[in-house]
Amino acid sequence: MKAHLLSNKSVKQIEIVKVKENSSFQYTDDVSVEEPLEIRVVYHLADKKESRNISVTMRTPGNDAELAAGFLFTEGIIFDYKQIESIYSPQAECARNSENIIIVELAEGFVPDLMNADRNFYTTSSCGVCGKGSIESIRTVSSFHNRTKENIEVSLETLYQLSEKLQSFQNNFSATGGIHASGIFDREGNLLALREDVGRHNALDKLIGHALSAGLLPLHDKILVLSGRASFELIQKAAMAGISIVAAIGAPSSLAVDLAKEFDITLLGFLRDNRFNIYHSGSHFKIENVL
Repeated sequence: MKAHLLSNKSVKQIEIVKVKENSSFQYTDDVSVEEPLEIRVVYHLADKKESRNISVTMRTPGNDAELAAGFLFTEGIIFDYKQIESIYSPQAECARNSENIIIVELAEGFVPDLMNADRNFYTTSSCGVCGKGSIESIRTVSSFHNRTKENIEVSLETLYQLSEKLQSFQNNFSATGGIHASGIFDREGNLLALREDVGRHNALDKLIGHALSAGLLPLHDKILVLSGRASFELIQKAAMAGISIVAAIGAPSSLAVDLAKEFDITLLGFLRDNRFNIYHSGSHFKIENVL
């Protein structure tokens, strides 16, 4: 895994006026780019190709193929990267629109079950659950949920270093202050991969899409670190990827805690300044000299 960051097109410079105390001045500021991405699925059915618009999400441009693959996987539409034939942007569209459309063509012989996809797949950068039919409709079952997990022991010193390490690799956050990150670490605290996006759920989908395409799932023995709060959807996506430990720099929601307990995922919150809260300690997780 590599710690790929977003390209320069994720940040835009604009002219602003800064006000401080009783004075103001012109200033060139960096802001996070936010644009829509339409995800389309093409699949073979009865000797012809069918096309379905699956989602429109507000995202930061970059790693769009990983975002699409990760989204389809964490939503239970695909279960293996081999079910994807190719991922590309359309050529017939105008140049600007084609950059904001991604097509996932599925392998011949695989027909996704879209009849039960009764969710409204419109998501926003701030809340991936917004617009979906109900919370029950997104309780997809992870392919790795029933697999035997190995015991994982992590030192307290390693856990204390994770938030600072994540932030040190967030170049785009340093520039704009408006980019979320999801990072995967090993149990020794080494960063294996990081993805950034204006939407926290998009950052995680990009990260999981990378792991899916590289054949690295499940991620049972890895630690997922979130730059912000831990929402229900982020824990659901972590469960789909077989992640056993989630550490958030911010707070978890009550539903995130409930789902962590349901999937036996260790959930840590407020991981910063040499402290954290344990909202659920998984049965296979232990902190050296603490638990």
